[in-house]
Amino acid sequence: MPIQAVAIVVHDGVQALDVAGPVDVFAEANAYVDSTNRYETVLVGATRDTLRASNGMGMMADLTFEEATGGFDIILVAGGPALPEAEPDADLLRWVKEAPWRSSIYGSICTGAFVLGHAGLLDDRRVTTHWQNAQALAVKFPKAAVELDAIYVRDGRLVTSAGVTAGIDLALALVGQRHGVETALKVAKRLVVVAQRQGGQSQFSPYLTAPADPASPIARIQDHVMANIAGRHTLESLAAMVGMSPRNLARHFVQEAGITPHEFIERARVDAARMMLEGSNRPLKAVAYECGFGSADRMRIVFSARLGVTPAQYRASFRRAGPT
Repeated sequence: MPIQAVAIVVHDGVQALDVAGPVDVFAEANAYVDSTNRYETVLVGATRDTLRASNGMGMMADLTFEEATGGFDIILVAGGPALPEAEPDADLLRWVKEAPWRSSIYGSICTGAFVLGHAGLLDDRRVTTHWQNAQALAVKFPKAAVELDAIYVRDGRLVTSAGVTAGIDLALALVGQRHGVETALKVAKRLVVVAQRQGGQSQFSPYLTAPADPASPIARIQDHVMANIAGRHTLESLAAMVGMSPRNLARHFVQEAGITPHEFIERARVDAARMMLEGSNRPLKAVAYECGFGSADRMRIVFSARLGVTPAQYRASFRRAGPT
């Protein structure tokens, strides 16, 4: 296999880890592959002047868009906090539009997906981005099939990843596809990261969103559910608590929270169980009872459906060391 040329597209306000994570993966992989198969990574941007990342760190492109006229094996657009709202720079957008013709594999890290969307590269494709911005991506680019809870997605030659450190997962996957799982595992161990994260973004980020008004009936219900996670909560009991009819509660809940009350309760229970599985060695039966699932079997069904792993698998992957 020949040398792999990788281009990471950078810009003012870029998320530093979106750049450093994949760059480090490809650099570490070079220690485990033949020199003729190594990765050569460059940063491509509008200028060679110092760019300022979102954390204030300075960064410089190796090549400008005008200079990067050749082809690459992999092109990845790094994300940045401003990208979901901002219009991409014209020169950046012009260069990215040509990514499918410049590379074998092209895509984005985190909110870099918004640049791909503006370039028309997400239409009729399965994609993902940071969990906080996934819904906005789906709204802004309705022709894209946005997977709200994926760590990374590959659709043909197009690859996209979730937020920030998920760029490491994407890069590890690309290394694994080219050089084998063992090589990707060695790189992951070297970087002290999980070799292959199982499940969705929700297990690595807050899964519950609060309503805009913390004093609203919906916020009171959310607080009540999370404070009494083991209790039995029905639409009728929650409606009575805030003096609303079940029908009105269901409608207002969806309007404020974006999900149904039942969905919120199940997410809250998954989140509570996730934290307990990470931080204790309590039996699965006890975790299920204390988090309101009723039984370990029911918890296993919900975890498998929502996270793609069983509670036991989740604990094995993410159990924190320390006192229980």
